[in-house]
Amino acid sequence: MSYKSILLNVDIDSPIGPAVNLAVDLAKHFKARLVGFCAADAPLPVTMAPEGAAIAAEVWQQMRDDIQQRFKDLHAEFDGLVAGSVATEWRDALGNPSHALVATSRIADLIVTGASQGASTGDSYRAVDPGNLALRAGRPLLIASSNAHAPIGKIVVAWKDTREARRAVADAVPLMAMAKEVVVVTVASEPDSETNAGIKDVATFLAGHGVTARTEVLKAEDESARLADFLSTANADLIVSGAYGHSRIREWVFGGVTRSLLDDIRLCRFMSN
Repeated sequence: MSYKSILLNVDIDSPIGPAVNLAVDLAKHFKARLVGFCAADAPLPVTMAPEGAAIAAEVWQQMRDDIQQRFKDLHAEFDGLVAGSVATEWRDALGNPSHALVATSRIADLIVTGASQGASTGDSYRAVDPGNLALRAGRPLLIASSNAHAPIGKIVVAWKDTREARRAVADAVPLMAMAKEVVVVTVASEPDSETNAGIKDVATFLAGHGVTARTEVLKAEDESARLADFLSTANADLIVSGAYGHSRIREWVFGGVTRSLLDDIRLCRFMSN
């Protein structure tokens, strides 16, 4: 099991160095092709006066021309950072960033992106929504932190017995095979024999792929808060989790593990749905 095509998204207004460096490290390790990608668009200016329509159209076209120039600059920066160390390709798209990246994800085994504002994506014309991407891409998503590096030290699996978590563990096996330490942790209000059997099964699954993992069961009523406390002291290079075991609307209103992880931009996070 390996990744042979890595799709790297760069938001048009964000520094690209950390995410590019992480993606290059992964592409080298897996001997994968690295596809750099950026998408953005400009909203059509709103005008109430008929005579303002022509001016609005001119302003809109200038904004789109500026975006095209930024694509060229980012392409050059991407090539400079990669410096021929891995096989690459560059793609860009004038359109909604999230929609365009979802469409392009069909070429990739793994998507790498930054998320400088966490779950609050800011300008949807110029930045990818990581929550939207996790739900729609159909590919595992690695969200880089601001100081991202290859996860060769410690990986923590935030386990809950859901379809999404099972998918994430399977998708992350190539990364866990790189790590020196893997910890599978679960939180339950009343841990029981089923809780313990489930987490041991995850460790057994990983062992079948040559990954040695230790397990921890934490008792707490508030899953998100207890997991956040654990992760704050775990010193992990990567957190692996399923994305949105509950509906996204419920997590946005009431909070949840996915929302908490998306908001914590200090962490490198690996998610599948």
